Amino acid sequence: MTGGTFNRLQNNAEYPATLSDFRLDIHEVSVGRFRAFVDAGKGTRANPPAPGAGAHPNLPESGWIKAFDDKLLADSAALRAAFACDDGSIESWTPAPATQENLPMNCITWYEAFAFCAWDGGWLPTAAQWNYAGVGGSEQRSYPWGNAAIEPSRAVYGCTTHCNLGDLRPVGSTSPKGDGKWGHSDLVGNLWEWTLDTGASLPKPCNDCASLVADPDRVRFGGMVASNTRELNSWSGSTQPPEMRHYSTGVRCGRPK
Repeated sequence: MTGGTFNRLQNNAEYPATLSDFRLDIHEVSVGRFRAFVDAGKGTRANPPAPGAGAHPNLPESGWIKAFDDKLLADSAALRAAFACDDGSIESWTPAPATQENLPMNCITWYEAFAFCAWDGGWLPTAAQWNYAGVGGSEQRSYPWGNAAIEPSRAVYGCTTHCNLGDLRPVGSTSPKGDGKWGHSDLVGNLWEWTLDTGASLPKPCNDCASLVADPDRVRFGGMVASNTRELNSWSGSTQPPEMRHYSTGVRCGRPK
């Protein structure tokens, strides 16, 4: 997509950001896509990304660092077992390919999301990049599709009490009605998505920037299947520890244009 200038944080003119051109995956990473990564033996301490992998071209210090290796699980067997993060009720992974290959991959940590995107030729999108896609750049949309009210044909949300696997939907299931300006699906609902940034504040104005300073948490965007309508909009974000593994959270990758 073509870069440009927009206002972060609910169209707050005090927080403008200017971004260079980049691409963002149209869909959340599916189980099938993630399975290829796991089958290749990647994303573990036995086979971590190389230092510097997954760096943004305009953020040279944003790549994988050696200290992250210790945050990965020991081997592929341990990784596969860890995807059963919710006792069988809503994790999308299956031990062998089955009917869930097009569901969004959940139960992954920030480190595993980072390692996947680096392996897949991309990077974890910055919070500003994700936000830019969500609001349609300078259009500053309330929702990815525009300003029309949220409803189930546009986003996957609103399961009550404890969600189950049937509440998750295949990636792209709300397309085209729920798509953003550049065709991105599921930017709100289905799963929260990890971004590169820590929870620390960004400078203002912000140019091709990300928050990389020390902070215990990482930023997610987009809400999830259990979100209510108040949590689902083009700037809805939250912070969580990068070690968190939960059914609510997946990823989509950024790439050079």
